[in-house]
Amino acid sequence: MTDKQLPAEKPEPGAEPSGVDLARVALRAAKEQARARGDAAQQKRQVRRGGGLRSGARADGRDPMAFGAAINRLITERGWETPAAVGGVMGRWPQIVGEDLAKHCVPEKYDEDERVLVVRCDSTAWATNLRLLAPQLVARLNEDLGHGAVNLIKVNGPGGPPRRYGPLRAPGSTGPGDTYG
Repeated sequence: MTDKQLPAEKPEPGAEPSGVDLARVALRAAKEQARARGDAAQQKRQVRRGGGLRSGARADGRDPMAFGAAINRLITERGWETPAAVGGVMGRWPQIVGEDLAKHCVPEKYDEDERVLVVRCDSTAWATNLRLLAPQLVARLNEDLGHGAVNLIKVNGPGGPPRRYGPLRAPGSTGPGDTYG
């Protein structure tokens, strides 16, 4: 006989439970624990098998990923979101700053720790122009990349030609004024 077939004997309110009642309670508790252990073991087996799906025509965790999805996963796992976004900005520089400014000013590097974007201009006039536009450009970049991605734009003037020393040069000469920022 199972516990369902046993007559339901309810102990009187003041009496202690009899041996049959204690056995019934212990049997129910053991069944519940066994069921819980079985459910946990089945969940572990499903996780090991990749969510319960079998290998074959259906998709499972062992299937190859698309290249873009794999790159996005790698960027997220390594915490490279900001540097990758700034790299995208460098690729889209003409659309962000405009064609005229992009012809004369090129982003060189991004310092992630200080959140500084370094830009080199081909003349001091364009460097001055970019310095005046820097606050608006920082706001536009932060709007595109997320708040606080760029704190400062450091503008460098042109790298001049190497200094030549010789008999026709004045000592300490810095060269033409427009080529040094």
